Amino acid sequence: MNHYQVIIVGGGQAGLSASFSLKKKNINHLILDQGEIGDTWKNHRWDSFCLVTPNWQCRLPGFDYDGNDPKGFMLKEDIVDYVKRYAASFDPPIKGGVKVLKVYKKENETIFSINTSIGFFTADKVIIATGAYHIPNVLPMSKSFSKDIVQIHSDDYKNPDQLPDGKTLVIGSGQSGAQIAEDIHIAGKEVCLSVGTAPRAPRNYRGKDAVEWLEDMGYYNQPIESHPDPEEARHKTNHYLTGRDGGRDIDLRKLATEGVVLRGQISSVENNKISFKEDLIYNLDEADKTYNRILRNIDNYIDTNNIKAPSGELYQSMWQPTDDNKKSIDYKDENITSIVWCTGYKVDYSWIDFPAIFDKRGFPIYDRGVTKETGLYFIGLPWLHTWGSGRFSHVGQDAIYISNYIINFLHKNEEVETCLNRK
Repeated sequence: MNHYQVIIVGGGQAGLSASFSLKKKNINHLILDQGEIGDTWKNHRWDSFCLVTPNWQCRLPGFDYDGNDPKGFMLKEDIVDYVKRYAASFDPPIKGGVKVLKVYKKENETIFSINTSIGFFTADKVIIATGAYHIPNVLPMSKSFSKDIVQIHSDDYKNPDQLPDGKTLVIGSGQSGAQIAEDIHIAGKEVCLSVGTAPRAPRNYRGKDAVEWLEDMGYYNQPIESHPDPEEARHKTNHYLTGRDGGRDIDLRKLATEGVVLRGQISSVENNKISFKEDLIYNLDEADKTYNRILRNIDNYIDTNNIKAPSGELYQSMWQPTDDNKKSIDYKDENITSIVWCTGYKVDYSWIDFPAIFDKRGFPIYDRGVTKETGLYFIGLPWLHTWGSGRFSHVGQDAIYISNYIINFLHKNEEVETCLNRK
């Protein structure tokens, strides 16, 4: 009763996409998810969160965006609604509130055993669709701050009202860090941002959203094999920009002119002193170089294809740091009373008992989601196959590929079994 052809672990958009593809082929399967549909978007994003890609890019298998604002950016509540309506559109077989404790194979068996909080299951194939954001990453130096400093990870940040009076130190300037720093700043609170190495991207350029230009240019279909550094590509921080208020750039230099204090990367904490690296100028310059490189690529595409478009200009920095050599501050004197750690996540696949399929970072090794462990697959990860993998726009392509791979494998087994029975 508890055996399935395929069990999918994770019921987010990746797991649902895989389920949609399997259901169309009448493959007996089950989704196991530790929460409810839309749970991650609902409970692990801040209140003002919205997509950074336009709504028209939301095209889960069989369920393209159907709202009246295709060039807008869905707010958190709308994203949850979209995912829930997607599930309702094909009624996937799913059990929520289930924690998967272990995925393994018993000795001399080819089927998978799955221990869960509600009992034991087996499956011919298993698809892991739990994403890559498992354990909030907080640096060990967090323990060096005095206990009266309120510290939270971006995973738990909801809104500025959570934070006490005084200045907030936001550590990390990827998408979450840049957006949360702006969110706190807009609320009228003092912010200090520890700027890391994340690149930035333009919002609009020469008459269109940059995402639309990049889509036209084939960037989202770029396979991992074509990347100059495939090993690192999957671990790089996302470019920062925002879909807030209709979408715009996030320019940290502009925020600095409005009162946000910028510092380099945090390096240590001791005796109320925070030390920062002297890399603020470098990090800002490198982010701007990426920004302008994207603009130049768009320019070249327009020129090469003789596309009529408004003229555009490269970004010119409006502000330069004057105190980058200030390596340390006294956080008591600076009235820093809270810290938001926007330092990403660690993966945790310790419950998958196939150590040979993971690299030294604990990240799975695969080819288009197919691992060396027969019957074990991954979906919904960055650069699973293309730059668009893991996003609403391209997770469907990966789901179709993996589902077809499984279906072909199952059919081959059926053919072999039929031949043996005939003999």
